Amino acid sequence: MLEIVLISTLNGILYGMLLFLMASGLTVIFSMMGVLNFAHASFYMLGAFFGFEISRHVGFWPGLVVAPFAVALIGMAVERYGLRQVHKHGHVAELLFTFGLTFVIQEVVQMIWGKLPVDYRVPPSLDFPAFTIFATNYPAFKMFELLTSIAIFAALLLIVKRTRVGLVVQAALSHPEMVGMLGHNVGRVFMLVFGVGAGLAAVAGVIAGPALVTQANMAASLGPILFVIVVVGGLGSLSGAFVASLLIGLVQTFAVAINLSMSDIFGGTPLAGVMSVWFSDIWSVTVAQIAPILPYLLLVMILIFRPRGLMGNRES
Repeated sequence: MLEIVLISTLNGILYGMLLFLMASGLTVIFSMMGVLNFAHASFYMLGAFFGFEISRHVGFWPGLVVAPFAVALIGMAVERYGLRQVHKHGHVAELLFTFGLTFVIQEVVQMIWGKLPVDYRVPPSLDFPAFTIFATNYPAFKMFELLTSIAIFAALLLIVKRTRVGLVVQAALSHPEMVGMLGHNVGRVFMLVFGVGAGLAAVAGVIAGPALVTQANMAASLGPILFVIVVVGGLGSLSGAFVASLLIGLVQTFAVAINLSMSDIFGGTPLAGVMSVWFSDIWSVTVAQIAPILPYLLLVMILIFRPRGLMGNRES
């Protein structure tokens, strides 16, 4: 039992930090630009495929640097020549633009790499057990993912809250005319912010690609969970996204590890006969089977009882 708890806790923290690494860019873009980017998970997918392609020729470590930089440039181009043009038409136009962009990127990825998973492997330099818990070897690559996520969270928090760059960017959102009068190019600031957000998603793709399956539908499978994190944590709150990512990571990991159903819990009680008749369809459903819907159930509860999220200050 102790082994399950420890391993599930480690896996939950790791999964949560990977979710944060993906959601951090989305949070940065929203908090600084007010844009809820539906195409964010597609930049994560591009990072994974770019990292795979670069690693085939020059190795994993160059890919970890080059792939996010390339995706950041793509993100900057999207903001400059696409999103900026539709921004004048309001948030609905922005959402529709980024929503359509997801399908464009997915089709391009399928045309180049196909629909089947690619052979994106863990680099040999990190392909060894970092430590052993109850005869279970914990991979060094997972620890690398965890440490990278923590380092990026600390760096983002420091830049946004403690540096002049962060202050200028935040001021550009609320008072763009004043920032422009002080000599700053507001359009360039927003373009760089969007590029940084896309690059952060690409970093997540590069380091998660070898551990997870790298294929053309990976954006669709992870995209919805990112918006759950942003809403649960609080729109625009980096700290809230961090807490929500860990919460969802731990909840899902422990739920998958619990193979119990209502019949297992109440099987020997007088209530079992009545309940098995009334709720025959769900009486034998295990916690592990409903694990994928738990984050969305949490989202519904947050929207009902605390619309601004755990650490957010916006009601909408």
